[in-house]
Order: sequence, then structure tokens, then C-alpha cells
Amino acid sequence: MDKALNGVRIIDLTQFEAGTSCTQMLAWLGADVIKVEEPTRGDPGRTAMVTSSVEGADSSYFLNLNSNKRSVTLNLKSEEGRGIFFDLVKQADIVAENMAPGAIERLGVGWDALKEVNPRVILARIKGFGTYGPYSEYKSFDPVAQAAGGAVCATGFADSPPVRPGITIGDTGTGMHAVIGILAALWQRQATGKGQVVEVSMQDAVVNVARIWMNSYADTGQSPPRRGAERWPGRPGSGLFKCAPGGPDDYIYMTALARRSRMWNALLTTIGKEDLIEDPVYSDPNNHPEVSEEINDMIEAWTMRHTKHEAMRILGEAGVPCSACLNADDIYNDPHLKERGMIVSYDHPVRGKFTMPGCPVQLEDSPVDVSSPPLLGQHTDEVLGDMLGYTEEETSRLRAARVL
Repeated sequence: MDKALNGVRIIDLTQFEAGTSCTQMLAWLGADVIKVEEPTRGDPGRTAMVTSSVEGADSSYFLNLNSNKRSVTLNLKSEEGRGIFFDLVKQADIVAENMAPGAIERLGVGWDALKEVNPRVILARIKGFGTYGPYSEYKSFDPVAQAAGGAVCATGFADSPPVRPGITIGDTGTGMHAVIGILAALWQRQATGKGQVVEVSMQDAVVNVARIWMNSYADTGQSPPRRGAERWPGRPGSGLFKCAPGGPDDYIYMTALARRSRMWNALLTTIGKEDLIEDPVYSDPNNHPEVSEEINDMIEAWTMRHTKHEAMRILGEAGVPCSACLNADDIYNDPHLKERGMIVSYDHPVRGKFTMPGCPVQLEDSPVDVSSPPLLGQHTDEVLGDMLGYTEEETSRLRAARVL
């Protein structure tokens, strides 16, 4: 079956996470992603956060971000290497990069050079603070972007310092914004026949995700308080509740809004307090600030008699919005995620069976098959042979000259 992006070719100069998450999504959707890497070490992500005991194996960090791609090694600091790169660009639709500010310009493969060899090519650029503005020369990683975009100040408890969210919304969140921009540019090119630059700043992407946290600023002129995992003041039935057997991750998070009587009544009925449904003290949201703690104690007395998975099933089936707080072990073994294809496994040539989260986007006519990330330079001969007609003798010469 054809994939949604069959026929789209991407020259991938991305590294670490923000860029690689973007190109992996496009590869999952069927694009031919050719990862161009420095010959001696490749993407620095290959050796980042190494936890595997397999000698010389690529890190799980790299494997989680580079499936379904092909790898070519190419020395862009050499004149001949740049020449080969431009020959590949001539047959490409997109070049994607998230190098440090000014890096591709210093290599001689910036936008002016790219559009000269291929006016239809789209250059996707992911930068910490963009390519213009007072901060544009500053470097960034995910925690920096989260601080710059509001996520750190939005997270935590009211009386505590800001807290960085543990997930990498500054990296992968930016990568998904870049996917949107790339697909829009591809569509526009159908009408104009011209490529363009797609730029996504990590700071901009986090600000976009933080917009609802700070929406009250437009009305009050005051930055809103932090939103932590604690219960919402004056809004019983919303927040974290302990579950059996009381371990560090044995919690359920629910949002049972009293202003929506159906879910509120379902909560009270489920915990055995249906007699309170007709009592205005407990069912009228205007009275809840005074009895919020009392109601939450009733709820937690019930949740503590159940595991988080039991509580989620019972409350979920009753119509109460909630979820067990799933840790990594829960997620990797979650039957719902497995049935939806979000936990996938493939055979890696060095590490053997590797399991990871799969593609979150489902297209009915273009199912995603997750394949192993490439070894460094695994497809160099294949790509140069198929796309540029290089012979084995020519690639051997280029290796000897340290071009490949």
C-alpha cells in the first residue's frame, strides 16, 4: 500500500531531538528521509544518554528518534562532499536542519546556495530562538526552550520555585510544529512551483503550547500562578488522588467538574455518596470552596481502596474524566496503547529486539510500519548508487579521501 508521503524526499541534517523528531514523523508517513551525517561520529544523539550494555551500540535516545530513515555519511567541510550534497539536493523536496545558529551558512550549504541548485527545495529550520531577533544567536536545548516559552513558570506549586516539565515539549513539541510547516510549504509549492524557508523557533513553539496557561494575562495584566499536580483550590474532584497500595506512582488524576452535573453525579454515585447529589452544600459549585477538602477526603478514601488501574476503569466506565498516572513501565505494557499500535518493536542489527513508542498519527489508507533506525552510513553506497550513479570504485575512492 502506498504511504501518504511516498515520493517526498528529505535530506536530513538534523541532530539530537527537535529536528530528528520532525523528520522521523515524516518518515513514518512515508517520506524517504536520507540522514546525512558526519563520517566519524554521525549524529551526536547516537552516543547521548547511553544506557545500553551492548558495546558500541547506538543509544536508545537515538533509536527512539530515527526509525524509518536511511543514513549517508558525508564530509560537508570538504569541497567534494559539498558537491555530492548539492547533487542530492537537486533530487530532494526538503532539506531539514537544526544545527547551531549560522552553522549551515559556515558550511556553505545555506538557503542561498540551496535554492540556487534547486528552486523547488524547501528548507526547514528549527532553531532555539529563530534566525532573527535579539536572542537569535543564543544556543538552546529543551530545558532552555521550556524556560523561554513559559512552561517552567507554569509548572509547580504556588509556593515553590518554577519546575521544568519532565517531558521534552521544547524538543519534540517543536518538531511537530515543524512538520506542520513543512506540509503547508509542500502544499503551497503545488500552486507556486517554488520552495521556501520554513522556520520554527523552540521558544515560539513552547509559547504556543503555553497559550491557555497565560490566557488570563490579557484580562488581568498579571502572570497566572503555577499549575502543579495538586488539587485545584475550591474545585473538589479535580487533581491527584492516592490509590492502593500507596507507591510513589499510585495516583489517579481526575477532573470531575461540578458545573457538569452528569459527571459530578456519576462521581458521587461511584464513591457511594449518591445521597449528597440532592444536597446543595455538596452539589452547588458556589458552596464548594467551604467543603472542598471534605469532599476530596471522601473521594480519596474511596480511591485508596482501589489500585490506580481499578479506579480508572470504574470511574471511566461511570463517565468521570480520569486516568491512572502511568509511569514508563505502565505505558510500555499498556494494553490500550498496544492495541492502538503506539508501542512497537523491531529488530535492530546490533541491539536485537527494541521496543519504543510508535507513530501517534493514524491515516486509514496509510498505516505506519516502524523499521529500525540506520547504522551510521548504512545506506551510503545505496543512495549514491541509486540517486547519483556512483560505482563501488568511486565510493571506495571517496572513503579513502575522507569525503564519505
